Amino acid sequence: MKITVLGSGAWGTALAMVLVGNNHDVTLWSHREKMTEALRTGKESPRLGGVALPAGLQYTSGLESLPESEMVVFATPSFAVRETARLAAPHLREGAVLVSVTKGIEPDTGLRMTQIIDQETGRRCKVVALSGPSHAEEVGRQQPTGVVAACADLSAAELVQEAFMCRYFRVYTNTDILGVELGGALKNVIALSCGVTDGIGLGDNIKALMMTRGMTEMARLGVALGGRSDTFAGLSGMGDLIVTCTSMHSRNRRAGILVGMGCSAAEAMEQVGAVVEGYYAAKSACELARKAGVEMPICRAAHQVLYEGKSVHLVVDELMNRDRKHEVDESWI
Repeated sequence: MKITVLGSGAWGTALAMVLVGNNHDVTLWSHREKMTEALRTGKESPRLGGVALPAGLQYTSGLESLPESEMVVFATPSFAVRETARLAAPHLREGAVLVSVTKGIEPDTGLRMTQIIDQETGRRCKVVALSGPSHAEEVGRQQPTGVVAACADLSAAELVQEAFMCRYFRVYTNTDILGVELGGALKNVIALSCGVTDGIGLGDNIKALMMTRGMTEMARLGVALGGRSDTFAGLSGMGDLIVTCTSMHSRNRRAGILVGMGCSAAEAMEQVGAVVEGYYAAKSACELARKAGVEMPICRAAHQVLYEGKSVHLVVDELMNRDRKHEVDESWI
């Protein structure tokens, strides 16, 4: 299959390597000619800690490969997905399957990444979300990983499953694309929050508390918006939450640690040196929760720290001293 991967960051490059290993004809696109040339002339990926690039991978900063591509993978940061989809739209092959591997929610509109792609490409292609606990650094080194391909059209999800699945990259399918995408976006907010508690030295107990109650918040909003609760117990929900909250590969956790240590959100993101999706998702999550009438105290606390300058210690104290609750609220299940 001829496939174009739009986005030459760590994740786009790692996925392009998976696809080349599966004997697909793969072109990796970068919006910067300088990056394209560095990849073309280099033997290793600068974004993947020196992982060797496969010989068969092709590179471009143009869109000439799109008209022949049967599958197009969108792997840019969330803030660039709309612009990239708009650029790609006139060049897409009829019937091509589009795959979003970006985890985020668009500010202001509250749209998921597949909705943006669908909107910008005129709703003429099937759009699939690929998500799950998957650090690019580990996928690039062919370490065992499991993800989920989601689309309301199961046949489209199965096509993506077939294209990506290999001995070290296992792909499941799911028709609940809303739940899969929300899980992937919202867990970044919880991971950033767990990083904050690490940064102020509050230990492991509170991290377990944040992860567990954060999962409740994620599922509560997902179900209110039309998703299935069981999706959040899967790879794109609990699976991704675990890895992002506990690993130092996680940019969201690392940014949260810096915030907990006294950095501003802007300083933390600058030090991390890459896009921290949880920062943007915190704002979008609170807006979606407000519109849906859903309570999300951890996401709200993250917003207060990141956008309102509220003291981390005060926010933690307020979370711990909220009104008494029953653990299981079955009204949203």
